[in-house]
Amino acid sequence: MHTKHKTIILLFTIIVNIAGAAPIARIMKSEGNVLIKRMGKSTFTIPGKPGLGINNGDAIKVGEEGFTVAIFIDDKSVIKIREKTQFEFIESSNSRTLDVEQGTMFFDIKKEGRTKTFRVETPVSVASVKGTDFAVVSSPAGIDQVFCATGQLDVQNLVSGQSVVIGAGQKAISNAMGNVMELPFTPDDYPSDPEGVQPEIETEQEPESEPEQPQQQRQESTDQETQEEPEEEPAEEPDTEEDQEQEQMESDDTPSQPQPSKPEPKKPFGMGLGVGSVTIDGVLYNQVALRPEINIGKIGIGLDLVFYIDNKGNIREDDWDFKSDPSRIFDKILFLRWGEESDPFWVKFGSLDNVTLGYGGILSGYSNMMEFPEVRRIGLNTGVNIAGIGGQLFMSNMKDFSRGGTLLGLRGTYKVTDSFPLTVGLNFITDMNQFSGLKDIDEDLYPDIFDDFPNDENYYNDTDGDGVPDIHPGVKTPEEGWDIDADGDNIYDEDDPELVLKGVPFSLSDNKSSVTGLAFDVGYPLLKSKVFSLDVYTEFNFLNFPEVGAPDSLFYRPNYSGKSFSVPGLRASLFNFLQLSYEFRIKDGYFVPQFFDQSYDINRVVPEYIDGSAIVKTKDMTLFADSSMKEGLVGHFGSISADAFGFGSLYGSYTNMTSETDTVNSFVAALTLNAERIPKLSEATAFYQRTNDKNPFDFENPSVNTVMGYRLGYELGKGISVIWDYRQFYRYTGALNDDGTGKLEPVVQTTIETSFNF
Repeated sequence: MHTKHKTIILLFTIIVNIAGAAPIARIMKSEGNVLIKRMGKSTFTIPGKPGLGINNGDAIKVGEEGFTVAIFIDDKSVIKIREKTQFEFIESSNSRTLDVEQGTMFFDIKKEGRTKTFRVETPVSVASVKGTDFAVVSSPAGIDQVFCATGQLDVQNLVSGQSVVIGAGQKAISNAMGNVMELPFTPDDYPSDPEGVQPEIETEQEPESEPEQPQQQRQESTDQETQEEPEEEPAEEPDTEEDQEQEQMESDDTPSQPQPSKPEPKKPFGMGLGVGSVTIDGVLYNQVALRPEINIGKIGIGLDLVFYIDNKGNIREDDWDFKSDPSRIFDKILFLRWGEESDPFWVKFGSLDNVTLGYGGILSGYSNMMEFPEVRRIGLNTGVNIAGIGGQLFMSNMKDFSRGGTLLGLRGTYKVTDSFPLTVGLNFITDMNQFSGLKDIDEDLYPDIFDDFPNDENYYNDTDGDGVPDIHPGVKTPEEGWDIDADGDNIYDEDDPELVLKGVPFSLSDNKSSVTGLAFDVGYPLLKSKVFSLDVYTEFNFLNFPEVGAPDSLFYRPNYSGKSFSVPGLRASLFNFLQLSYEFRIKDGYFVPQFFDQSYDINRVVPEYIDGSAIVKTKDMTLFADSSMKEGLVGHFGSISADAFGFGSLYGSYTNMTSETDTVNSFVAALTLNAERIPKLSEATAFYQRTNDKNPFDFENPSVNTVMGYRLGYELGKGISVIWDYRQFYRYTGALNDDGTGKLEPVVQTTIETSFNF
């Protein structure tokens, strides 16, 4: 019995020692959003407060605007962790490893008192340290940069096995393609320390046996500060703390998704000045624009204070007439934001770009900026992510509510559990009134194509085209009086028994055309690692187009609907720098994949002129005029996006749908270059889109589904650039070609301005 009791006591002691193991490091300093995840836990729930002990197997996540400093208890080595960084502590009997998922870190590794090898490992590389002052920048795109200030580092690429040894003043660049190279760097290249400490970069590599005096001097104050913390302080009680903080920090338990590499945090304040020209309503104006931008924490404000000056030197006053239309003040807001989409709560107001709901079967890549600045839309995109439940609300243009309604989307998601991360999503998307897309300058609800007085909200009809309104419309008498000969037959109206005036034109108050979409999706992550991840999903989509008007009216559309299935859907990510997707699609009836896409506002509703008379067609009427779009189609969709190792990003997608008699194809491509890597280039983007067409690669013969553009900036000097902004799409003229097809005309929007950034 005595032996049995001794065994029980021994086992109990071992368990207690393991459970209450002494911390290996402590938090010295913490600012902003810093969270700890204890070993064996699935979420980051414990605030990283100064003095908190870090145990073997714990992980640290530093959010935006965050910063923290940790010190190892045994050898007093110090690590500084910048924003958007996540890593894990891994200790063994003879090694110490920091397993970095992404981020920026600074290291001051001591030689004295250290008995273990020190390694920094990322998904791409591993750096072995013998005692040095260095920094590591690991991008989600699969690019690592290791900067050596003092000492020596051995950097190995885990993909190819290649390695280099770098000394003071050198850096190693390692990427997901297996390449690793050694380059010199300047002090300006070294990542910025949030505390403002600049490394003392050695000009010549010193022998490893010599003490690194500058490093020791910098550490003296740190050691003194650390001595105030008792090394033998009992470890924190992680389970108790987690229970206390769980409800408060639950919002950070959000699904992890591959994200493209993000730029460095924006400066708190910036000022842009643009000088150039722009065409609005067919008139060429000189443009002077002030664009201040404020970024403080999660808050972002961007303004667009633009003055348009005609060739006579007159300022376009309509843009600043707040008295007659107070809502114009919203046109001066480029964007307002709070947080990012990964936060528990986020919102953006104003300009919207690349909005997608769910897997994008109905709404994908939408932008409300395609006609900017001629048309200024005020959008809203907001959402929540709390404990596995997510929600999103999207509106394309809040101004459209006064015109019958806007494009609106709602999405809700539910994740079962962290251990069984099956996620279910539901989308509701509707364009409440497609006719809201018709231009109406005077906002009298009579679109310009039907309004004989498009610049005067009081009048809209002129039978004989003499510039004097007919007697029956309008709300006040013009100075010239009512038209006394409305039909132009030289007989006064009061004496003309055969007078026939034009009917009341097409009005937004009396006409409404809507479209509604529903989507249901289920997704599950099959594989998830730092190197490779794979998600599988299925999506069901439904579109309905209600009946509008009468067969003999200016606009008539019968009721029709359609649906589609994506089974299966696959999304893969390699080192977070390459994303691939594939869907097998089945379409039935009147359905268009990605109906609400980047160019939706351009072809949402378009006017056509036939024999001098104007009619309107919605996007669906244009698409379904092609009989192949009404058929059942089966085919494939694939996309690829990649980060070209910091030089730029590329996106492309292709859809091939076939029936027994026809084929429908779509192609979308976008390219963005990193201007910082290319001399004299301040920005460079280009895009091309041609969807639901026979041959999207027939560049010589564009269609109404073709949209293209680019934005190019050439740097004249520091902070001074010339910007070319070009967009082109096509619309029907109402005339016919010799082969009976509708004649198209290009619509070109070009802006050239000189930009000054302060």
